[in-house]
Amino acid sequence: MEAMNYYGAKDLANSFRTVRKNTITIAEEIGEQHYGFSPAPEVRTVAQTLVHIGLSPRMAQQIHSVERRTTLEGFDFPGFFQKIVAEEKAPRNKAQIIAFLREEGEKLATWIDGVSDDFLGERVSMPPGMQPASRTRFEMILGMKEHEMHHRGQLMLIERMVGVVPHLTREMQARMAQMNAQAAARPA
Repeated sequence: MEAMNYYGAKDLANSFRTVRKNTITIAEEIGEQHYGFSPAPEVRTVAQTLVHIGLSPRMAQQIHSVERRTTLEGFDFPGFFQKIVAEEKAPRNKAQIIAFLREEGEKLATWIDGVSDDFLGERVSMPPGMQPASRTRFEMILGMKEHEMHHRGQLMLIERMVGVVPHLTREMQARMAQMNAQAAARPA
C-alpha cells in the first residue's frame, strides 16, 4: 500500500504566506493616491479592502485557536463582526496598512504552521440549518486563504482601473515572452 500524500499544516501555512506576499505586492504597487478609490458606490475602497483582508482571519483564529470551538452554535457573529467593522474604519496610511498586512499575515501563518494534522481533521458543527452540518478545521482555515484570494482578484481589477498592470500578469507575460524567444531560437 502506498503512502498517501496530502496538504498538511506546513503546506497550508506556506501557501498562505505566498498569497499574502502577493497581496502585499499589490498593496505596494497601488499608489497611495488611489487608496481612497472605490470602483462603485457601497464598495470598499482599496484601503478598506486591504484592511479587511488583514482583519478577516481573526474570526477563524478566535474560533479555532482562542476558543477552540467544536460548534459554532452560540458564537456571537454579530458582536464579532461589529468589532471588525469598527477596526476596519480606523484611519491608516499606506505604510501602516502594508505593515499591518505583514504582521497579521505572519502571525496567522506561524499559527497555522504549528497546528497538528489531527487538529486540522477535527470537525466543527455549524449552526442549525447550515449546510453542510459540519466542516473540518482544515476546510475552514483554507477558506481564509480563499477569502483573501477573492478580494485580491478585486484588487487586481482595481489595479487595471487605475493604470497598473498586476505583477502576476507581468510575470506571466515575461515567462511567455521567454518561451516564445526560446522556441524561435530553436533550429527548424
